[in-house]
Amino acid sequence: MGVSKTEVNASIRRSIDVGLAIKDRESGYPKANKRALLEFVVHGLKYVFPAKPAEITRGVPTAFSAPMLQKELSSMGDYIPVWPWAEGEQKGQAVPPLFKTVPKAALHDNRLYELLALTDAIRLGNSRESK
Repeated sequence: MGVSKTEVNASIRRSIDVGLAIKDRESGYPKANKRALLEFVVHGLKYVFPAKPAEITRGVPTAFSAPMLQKELSSMGDYIPVWPWAEGEQKGQAVPPLFKTVPKAALHDNRLYELLALTDAIRLGNSRESK
């Protein structure tokens, strides 16, 4: 995914500190606190990681324009939202990704791409998209 081990470790520690992750009783390894994570994604994500489409650029389609969501959700305007990336094949409005390596990582893992595109649909959308 292009994220260093140090960044991953720090993220896990922060997640445990705020209750988005918990330590498994048997193994001691961290695991997602699904209830808290869902609540955060649905109600807090767009406030903590706001996404405002910006300039027209080349990139990787996200949110409503991502291949796996095109038939599920409708677009909000004339231009599609894209994560800026020089090697991207689509033109659209730039949407800052959650992390700088998101476009490349998403193109290497379809499931990750789907989850990140859904996340951006929530960041960009209204309550209908959150549901």
